[in-house]
Amino acid sequence: MAHIFHLGQHLIKLGHEIKVIAPLSSPPAILDKGFIRLGRSVPVPTGDSTARISLSVWLEPRIKQLLKEESFDIIHLHEPLAPIIPLFILQLSQAVNVGTFHAFHGSGRMYWITKYILKRWYDKLDGRIAVSNPALGFVRNHFPGDYKVIPNGIDFERFSNPAPPLTDFQDGKINILFVGRLEKRKGLKYLLGAYSKLKWKHPNTRLIIVGPGNPEPESYRFIAERNIEDVVFVGSVSYEDLPRYYQVADIFCSPATGQESFGIVLLEAMAAGKPIVATSIEGYSSVMTHGQEGLLVPPMDEAALESSLETLIEDASLRGELANNGRMKAPKYDWEVVTSEIVDYYTLLLNNRNVNESSISDVDEKTGIVLP
Repeated sequence: MAHIFHLGQHLIKLGHEIKVIAPLSSPPAILDKGFIRLGRSVPVPTGDSTARISLSVWLEPRIKQLLKEESFDIIHLHEPLAPIIPLFILQLSQAVNVGTFHAFHGSGRMYWITKYILKRWYDKLDGRIAVSNPALGFVRNHFPGDYKVIPNGIDFERFSNPAPPLTDFQDGKINILFVGRLEKRKGLKYLLGAYSKLKWKHPNTRLIIVGPGNPEPESYRFIAERNIEDVVFVGSVSYEDLPRYYQVADIFCSPATGQESFGIVLLEAMAAGKPIVATSIEGYSSVMTHGQEGLLVPPMDEAALESSLETLIEDASLRGELANNGRMKAPKYDWEVVTSEIVDYYTLLLNNRNVNESSISDVDEKTGIVLP
């Protein structure tokens, strides 16, 4: 949803009319006047995570009427082959259809099972975007074709500017920050295992855990059995407050085990000027380089996590060097830059379709952004 919010916000700033179509109970804040709710979403387990999709099979007549009334120039579908709203829209749309593929699930069993069924809808896409090279490899393995790699974006200014301090964490301790949903694939238990050993050698440290959900029972067991102190579970925080946690951190750590197509939290940490310890999974390796913006370690490796964190705890000069490198890299992922790439791609596709010979930047285009 953050992706849609920021893309929509920047398209509006460029003068385009936006409608967001999704099975959501409430609209993204800045897009409330252009929000169209279709059906309800239901949680569906996907590996070690949960996706929310719509299974409202009775929506076809409403979608047909909606497309007729709105007369979109462009329809931008996120995960365009997910059931069921994107498939109905692709079936009925006369606009230029653009699909963004975000997912990276390793084996891709569902695509393997359904690709022959989904091919008819895939062929209705005029343009295809993948958010990273891992996402590109994942989808192209099942649906060969031409894709444009355009990354996710971040609000660089928000995370790079000093935020009001969190004084509770400014007591001289070295703060290690984790940000993410508390799901198994985020690897929190491995960070807790590494921290439990670090804490004995470096008592002047603190682990701050930010994100919704409940930790695995094994995580609580680590804390209880090893009597780990200075582990702070913050829970969910607002997007407005999130930069304050990055600002108070000395080291950012993301020990995800896999299934990440991108590394938004890594880029947020870079924008905030923080050195990183992260796992060398494909989605993370696509946005940072070992020894440049941070240190990469094998996934599910407590010893490697401990060693890399200890290296940064003990070497303030290295922390500063990595932080500066990250701060220099992050601006190219700012939403203003990313939106410009997307608009250029819209323009190319419109001209290829001969819908409008003018540049999209010179006219008020009407875009529908669709979530599954």
